[in-house]
Amino acid sequence: MTRLSRRQALFAGATMPLAAALPAPAFAKAEMQGAGFAPFHRFKLGAFEVTALLVGSRAGDKPQETFGTNASPEDFAALSAANFIPADRTQNFFTPTLVNTGAELVLFDTGLAAEGTLAALSAAGIAPDQVDAVVLTHMHGDHIGGLMGADGTTPTFANARYLTGGTEHSYWSGAANEGFDKNVKPLNEKITFLDDGGSVASGITGMNAFGHSPGHMVYHIESDGQRLMLTADTANHYVWSLQKPDWEVRFDADKPTAAAVRKQIFGMIAADRIPFIGYHMPFPALGYVEAKDDGFRFVPASYQLMLNG
Repeated sequence: MTRLSRRQALFAGATMPLAAALPAPAFAKAEMQGAGFAPFHRFKLGAFEVTALLVGSRAGDKPQETFGTNASPEDFAALSAANFIPADRTQNFFTPTLVNTGAELVLFDTGLAAEGTLAALSAAGIAPDQVDAVVLTHMHGDHIGGLMGADGTTPTFANARYLTGGTEHSYWSGAANEGFDKNVKPLNEKITFLDDGGSVASGITGMNAFGHSPGHMVYHIESDGQRLMLTADTANHYVWSLQKPDWEVRFDADKPTAAAVRKQIFGMIAADRIPFIGYHMPFPALGYVEAKDDGFRFVPASYQLMLNG
């Protein structure tokens, strides 16, 4: 054991008050960075690798002008309060999904614009020319906006083939829609059209989920017995559309059909206890649902799928 001499002890005692009195060194005040998180989330699904890509997020006012338009303001406010969210503000997320089957890299939807999608892909370590197939769940602008680059004429995914529902493509081909004409029509010769049960790749199957748009489709993914549903815009909000599937959404083209399809698709997901990625769910947009009352309760994924690795 180290022993101090009487002289050392006296010196240490004399200097301690002086050291304690010295001011702490000054540091520059750190700037606020703002809220944020990584723009991708990756997990294993059997032999597949799935990456959710956050390509955009924005806040909005007056959410009941979009969600629950047939609900009373009192019911809308009560459901919001019960779920710890405001009734007068909302946050929307845009989440394409990338599936690496080991043989192909398949991208589902392309976001609002190429810039955001490319940034998320880059963060995830993916170059656009590595994408082998692009699947469009439907033709709304926030799903097809990243098909063309900044110049508006060069395809973002130069080496990709394209797949989408035949019913959806037929509808928009006959409608006046600038986004479709600009982003999708130039790629028509490269597009393969799918029907209900159509195969994107081994283990990836399309399913009709009409209502949100005339030919809206969802996709069932299975590898080594593990399953995942990509539900696209079947439900647009994790509370207002899932807990109350009969509440109407402004962007649903056929509102009664969209409500029936919400119950059908999420009824299956709940019964089979499989995870899903919803395009507009809170990022990383991944979770489960359980049947509750006349709808469903969203259960965000925690570490379950991390154990697959």
